[in-house]
Amino acid sequence: MQKSLIVIGGGAAGFFCAVNAARLNPTLKVIIVEKTNKLLSKVKISGGGRCNVTHHCFEINELIKKYPRGANFLKKAFHWFNTQHTIDWFKQRGVILKTETDGRMFPSTNQSQTIIDCLLNEANKYGVEILLNYDINEVVQQENNFTLHTTQGKNLNCHYVCIATGGYPKLLQFGWLKNLQHSIENPVPSLFTFNIPQHSINQLMGISVNNVQVKILGTKLQTKGDLLITHWGFSGPAVLKLSALAAKELAEKNYHFSIQINWLENFTEQSLQQEWQHLRVQLAAQKIYTKNPFNLPNRLWQYLLQESSINETLRWADVNNKQQQQLIKNLTAHAFDVKGKTTFKEEFVTCGGFQLNEIDVNTMQSKLIPNLFFAGEVVNIDGITGGFNFQNAWTTGFIAANAIAKK
Repeated sequence: MQKSLIVIGGGAAGFFCAVNAARLNPTLKVIIVEKTNKLLSKVKISGGGRCNVTHHCFEINELIKKYPRGANFLKKAFHWFNTQHTIDWFKQRGVILKTETDGRMFPSTNQSQTIIDCLLNEANKYGVEILLNYDINEVVQQENNFTLHTTQGKNLNCHYVCIATGGYPKLLQFGWLKNLQHSIENPVPSLFTFNIPQHSINQLMGISVNNVQVKILGTKLQTKGDLLITHWGFSGPAVLKLSALAAKELAEKNYHFSIQINWLENFTEQSLQQEWQHLRVQLAAQKIYTKNPFNLPNRLWQYLLQESSINETLRWADVNNKQQQQLIKNLTAHAFDVKGKTTFKEEFVTCGGFQLNEIDVNTMQSKLIPNLFFAGEVVNIDGITGGFNFQNAWTTGFIAANAIAKK
């Protein structure tokens, strides 16, 4: 009797599990079940439509630092399938990945469709069946096989199941899996922007500043990276990374918290105090509005001067002590009250999901139910922005595929 695998979820992790299981064991019947009419939707929009496949980080001990949840689990998992394996896997199928200056890796075509076509070609090559608009509402184990009930009233039977549905924003949405008896960490959003409603800085929307330090006041959590000012507040890699690191804490605060921004890469408040007298002497006769020695975007520089009660006519030598102190603070320790977040539906990432201590890292198989497997964001693993969440999908998808194929 031919053995069969059903992968629930037509995203990156589900596809990677399905195509590798079918390739590694040609006798296995493999079916992907997707509840929508779209396949690989996150792959399509990732990286602005270019698909940030992985990150140019090859040392496992460094790589795991990019995962606020699941680092210890991945430390073992990456020995099975890591960044180099991902690069080699796609290269063997004619897809070359290139590295950008920030370490993110994209297909050389700069088109996410390249990755989609590669995965679809693999599915076609190895006879993976794809069922769209099939919404599974219950997984039932019966002796040596599983029955999957759909909302359409159809039943699907198989010997192996891999759950690769992606993250759910609410615990309630895991309800259809409750009979599997697994513990589920309450999900909360990760990778979101910081909203600062009705703040005057929002007038500078579109301005990007390099190597900004952002700190959450009252915690030790801080990041450094590029920051983007938007019409609702702050975004960009520095903010998204910090939102991932602080996902649990910020959810508990109901997304009302304070941050401190240092706009200057090379100064702290103390070191700028020491440097200021030298700047005043050096630039004394020049108007402070037109002479910006910090390479900040001009609109931001002028905004910070206005916030420090410095008018357009003043020369560097004319700035009084009170104005000087306020400007130094605004440049290196600018405080903002955050009141809310914005997540983008298509790129939504959650922390939370199936507890890792109930999953075998070497196979991605449930420790509670034989022949039940997991892959991707549905488990309690999430990474910062930069290709790390896709690397988790490729890694866990491959490990599950390899284990199922050997069975």
